[in-house]
Amino acid sequence: MDFTLTDEQELLRDGLTKFLATRYGLESSRAAAKLGPGWQPEIWRSFAEELGILGAAMPEEVGGIGGGPVEVMVIAEALGHALVVEPYVDTVVVAGGLLQRAGGPIADALSEQIAAGTAVVSVAATEAAFGDHWQDARTTARPDGEGWLLDGSKITVLNAPLATHLLVTATTQAGLSLFLVDLADQPSGLTMHGYRTVDDRRAADIEFTGVRAVLLGTDGAAGESVEQARDEGAAAVAAEAVGNMRKVLADTVEYCKQRQQFGTPIGTFQALQHRMVDMHIELEQSVAAVYLAVLNLQAEPAQRARAVSAAKATVGRAARFIGQNAVQLHGGMGMTEELAIGHYFKRLTAVQYEFGSTDRHLARYAELTRP
Repeated sequence: MDFTLTDEQELLRDGLTKFLATRYGLESSRAAAKLGPGWQPEIWRSFAEELGILGAAMPEEVGGIGGGPVEVMVIAEALGHALVVEPYVDTVVVAGGLLQRAGGPIADALSEQIAAGTAVVSVAATEAAFGDHWQDARTTARPDGEGWLLDGSKITVLNAPLATHLLVTATTQAGLSLFLVDLADQPSGLTMHGYRTVDDRRAADIEFTGVRAVLLGTDGAAGESVEQARDEGAAAVAAEAVGNMRKVLADTVEYCKQRQQFGTPIGTFQALQHRMVDMHIELEQSVAAVYLAVLNLQAEPAQRARAVSAAKATVGRAARFIGQNAVQLHGGMGMTEELAIGHYFKRLTAVQYEFGSTDRHLARYAELTRP
């Protein structure tokens, strides 16, 4: 396999990295996340208008650039390195993929809005009864005139308080289907309980009581698309975690070069050098696993699922190991708000559970590789 990026992909990475280094400060992003609206809308618009990353992996017909999984990996890793809280994975990768596969004028119009930076779309697919399993839903949809009515509830809908639209999975008489709810219309019967997550992102639990929605795609045919979207989200979050871990490891090495004990930098202590080497090995294993997942996202479902679960489990283990050791090597300062390391540690903790926990993906990989 050739893991070399093309010239265009390198330009995409370098341009985004430079933008984030000069215009995305950790202090301002944390302030927006903790005390403000939860994100920086002007940064989101710049992603669309100046960098074009919101449409980088979308078809040209909807205003995109026509890239693919590798472009998503490059972008997600750069965003992870800068600890960006804006909803790239949820809106562009997961919702964008669902819209592309659903097709039709409504889906295409919303995809154009995503690429232009004027729409933020959250996917409401997780239910308390089924957890990580998106293909089961007790939320139901019934036809009503030219539209549909939704009844049920969803939990931990990431970025829902920021969203302009929701994509909701619900069961009809034909099976699992995908529905669009326009939040700008302030639909009656929808109750949203918003909160801030441990890693300073916004999420909500949502209840639907006769909420009017629009069917996307074919009634009862959303199961395979939803499962693919979940795998695409898992691969993107794993790539984001690689960016997180690169930053955490670099900061830890630099800190150990500067922090002195007994009159000498603690980075000269052999035991700590071994610890940082172990962290580096975990990072490199994660990089290789993410590449494998990304290069198999367009393979047949079983092969894709194996590669994604292997990557998510590998990254989950590495995120835990690198995050905890980085905090320990920083001492008590590692958990303070003043240092970046504490914020990255929270994100690495949350990553272990997004789009399926580490244990869930280990179990799926074992099931898929059973003789």
